Amino acid sequence: MKYKIPRAIAVVVAAALTWSAGPALAAKPAAGGTKASADKPVPAAATKGARDLTGVWQRYPLPWPTYLADFDDVPPPDQGPDLEEPYATQWREQTLKRRRAFASGKPLLDSSTLCRPEGMPTVMQAIYPIQILQTPGQITVLAELFMQTRRIYMDAPMPPLDDIAPSYYGFSSGHWDGDTLVVKTQGIKTDVQFFEIPHSEAMTITERYRLAENGRLYLDISIEDPGYLRTPYEFRWVYERAAPDYRVPEYVCDNMHDVVNADGTVDLMTDVDEKPGK
Repeated sequence: MKYKIPRAIAVVVAAALTWSAGPALAAKPAAGGTKASADKPVPAAATKGARDLTGVWQRYPLPWPTYLADFDDVPPPDQGPDLEEPYATQWREQTLKRRRAFASGKPLLDSSTLCRPEGMPTVMQAIYPIQILQTPGQITVLAELFMQTRRIYMDAPMPPLDDIAPSYYGFSSGHWDGDTLVVKTQGIKTDVQFFEIPHSEAMTITERYRLAENGRLYLDISIEDPGYLRTPYEFRWVYERAAPDYRVPEYVCDNMHDVVNADGTVDLMTDVDEKPGK
């Protein structure tokens, strides 16, 4: 007996492939880094409850198109970073390679296909909702996708870089600057890459969260990495609260429909046997 893969699952797989392989599916990156955040004024914070970020949040507007045919049009923020050479050339070449593979119907293998955690800062792009929990001394981010967990330690001193064991999310230290939550993250593993952008062990991610009077949460991100980035990679993401009755479901990678080929490309099964060999 055969069944068709549900469209919802197809969207999940396509979205995951697209976003982790972002640069390959994007337009040609700009020659230099842009600073979108500098061109967009920070919204005025609400006078009441500005420091209460607890809740389930989703990107505004939604970070993916409605139809599968549109997924190859999702670029990295601000068309990519302002990289030093030789990394700029290498990134462009990888972008072209992945774009061509996608266009041929044989997308390349990536971390999302392997069900690996997104890491920082990718987890905060929220291709599926994220939940923020505030407890004394810690802010916890729970991502629906792959059931990821990120911890932000409030008012904790940043350890020396050599004392941070490289990981997917690194070490995040946060503090409040008025009504703005400022978070600094270091210690991201070099093989954990945002849109396949190369980085060093010294990469520093600074986030500034601000809750606006319109109820939306604004996140300005600045990534610094001397030797890799000529200028900081800066961009903004905006979130809105999910429906009050939305409950983050379990998302476990135990029913994937990807076929990894010997050449490193990936196929998506649309007809799946109910039992092996049937």
